Amino acid sequence: MPDILYFAWLRDRLGRERESLSLPADVTHVRDLVRLLHDRGGEYGEIFSRPELVRVAVNQSFATLEDSVGPDDEIAFFPPVTGG
Repeated sequence: MPDILYFAWLRDRLGRERESLSLPADVTHVRDLVRLLHDRGGEYGEIFSRPELVRVAVNQSFATLEDSVGPDDEIAFFPPVTGG
């Protein structure tokens, strides 16, 4: 089960800084995870409706929507610019 981390305004809007999420078999790339989170609706739907406003790292390395994700990964979402 990957750990998903949220930073800055994403953390503030979602009201959480991390969660563990069991990934369905069809979630194999960052784009799939973004779709899964978007489909939760509410704040998730709003945040992940515009993925260009969110950056991602997989295992502490910058990633793109095309990068793979797996059950042992740490996946972090953050805005393009974070301060202090």
